[in-house]
Amino acid sequence: MGRLATLKPRLSTLAPRLGRMPGDEAARLRERDQTVNWRAWYKTERWRKLRLQVLVRDAYTCKQTGVLCVGKYPAPNSPVVDHKIQHHGDEQLFWDENNLQTVSKAYHDSEKQKQERAQAGW
Repeated sequence: MGRLATLKPRLSTLAPRLGRMPGDEAARLRERDQTVNWRAWYKTERWRKLRLQVLVRDAYTCKQTGVLCVGKYPAPNSPVVDHKIQHHGDEQLFWDENNLQTVSKAYHDSEKQKQERAQAGW
């Protein structure tokens, strides 16, 4: 006796017409990547090389907490190369090695974000 085949759906999933759902972080990040031009700089070979230079210079150690950043993303101890001064698309600040530091993902996603929100007045 033969096996029954599953029928493929005839309708595809529709994209939301009212924008992304509140709390959908992945959609927010995708939307930001598409609308903010300088976000593409993070995907260049130049950035990858500069990032590695900073990680080696800082010995993969968080400059703010002293934690060794040896985890693999998304681990809290994974390394993040952070801009000390927000660049907001300023090309010179973005590529300035002296404006970069190694921090842990845990620090970057909590304390650093709090500081940036406070500066922005959110």
